[in-house]
Amino acid sequence: MSQNMLPFEPTEAARFGKWSPMRVKMRLLRHAQGRSFRRAQGVIFLTRYAESTVVRALGGMEGARALIPHGIEPRFLKPPRPARRLQDCSLAQPFRLLYVSILMPYKHQVELALAASRLRAEGHPLEVRFVGAPWGAYGVAFQRLLDHLDPGRVFLRWSGAEPFDALHGIYQASDAFVFASSCENLPNIMVEAMAAGLPIASSNRGPMPEVLGDAGVYFDPDSPDSIASALRELMQSSALRDRLAAAAWRKAAGYSWTCCARDTFDFIATVARAQALPTPAAAH
Repeated sequence: MSQNMLPFEPTEAARFGKWSPMRVKMRLLRHAQGRSFRRAQGVIFLTRYAESTVVRALGGMEGARALIPHGIEPRFLKPPRPARRLQDCSLAQPFRLLYVSILMPYKHQVELALAASRLRAEGHPLEVRFVGAPWGAYGVAFQRLLDHLDPGRVFLRWSGAEPFDALHGIYQASDAFVFASSCENLPNIMVEAMAAGLPIASSNRGPMPEVLGDAGVYFDPDSPDSIASALRELMQSSALRDRLAAAAWRKAAGYSWTCCARDTFDFIATVARAQALPTPAAAH
């Protein structure tokens, strides 16, 4: 099963630094995983994007392939709530935007913080909550940026890692969700936000457009201006948020662990039966 895209997207791995241990690790993983995929009699991919990217990077694969996305826990599934109008928000009751993801360079928390700061300077009553464990130098740089942009943590809040069992409640306390990653196999966190009935502003990279489709607004995750523009569009129209949240929630209903398990075992059985069949030469 292919679950990590960083080994197969060198430009994304390069965000960790040209000679960083992480980039070296990704190079080694590309060799090891590529060898495993080429030798495999069957490989499961989570998105069409992941399949096409890995197959292209390896110059082809001979084994059977299947597209089987992961599911989500039922506790995340909550029908969309009526969107609050921006004019009903205030500095005391701000528009609450949520981003859940580990702090890493390809997750683009820095660019999101810069975009949010610009929107706040324009007078928008916006609050962004970042949830995710820090990683290395990027985590340190992000915290320093928050100290610079919002020393009192009035509108840029970071709570670090949160228990997975608590995440569904955190989603429900938000008005909208942002997913700024530029490298994913299947964006499970975004699917959770879709299931939570939240309107979403998303990165336009990787499999995100494949998963979210027309149920979100998109931005270039490398550009704070592009992020700010997408967030501004999302905040200013409660009708847009209602429509996007409903569409995303319907899409999320298709991500089922029951279906994932069934399809996985069916694929394994199909591959096993194909290997058990005698070759034409052996039949004679």
